Amino acid sequence: MTAALPSLALALLCLLQAGAQVPVQPDLDTEKFAGEWHVTAIASNCSVFLKMKDGMKSSMAIVSFTPEGDLAMKLVLPLMDKCQEFELLFQQSGKAGHYMGAQEKRNLRVIETDYSHYAVLHEVQHSKAEPSTALQLLTREQDVSPQLLQKFMELIPTMGLTEDMLAILPKSGE
Repeated sequence: MTAALPSLALALLCLLQAGAQVPVQPDLDTEKFAGEWHVTAIASNCSVFLKMKDGMKSSMAIVSFTPEGDLAMKLVLPLMDKCQEFELLFQQSGKAGHYMGAQEKRNLRVIETDYSHYAVLHEVQHSKAEPSTALQLLTREQDVSPQLLQKFMELIPTMGLTEDMLAILPKSGE
């Protein structure tokens, strides 16, 4: 994991230089990326998220890919007394690591991953009422190292988000 931290720092530098241009993981290996991930931290300016963030717990994201290369994501969220499941499908944009949700008008980018420990996702939802941006830290285990969390927090302002929009999600145990 510590070997991955310099590359996350490099991604941060690229983001600072690129401005609004959001990078993607070069040559994303979909076979390695597929599988179970824990959503351990999220920063977003979405008003619904901001109202709910203090009561949220870590959720699961199960990622798979269709034969056409589209990204399918099944989210399992612990809500109240039960788990709620959501399924999202993002179409390949033509560039590996960049996907678009046609129904929701969402752009999803895999900014960086080491495949075995963490992934950082950037999502923009283009809504006329309220466009929003989210940065998500996914980990293969529910625990996240302080170093990785710190690097994730350093990415937040580069995406136009602020630290008060951050939720570090406690373990759900579910």
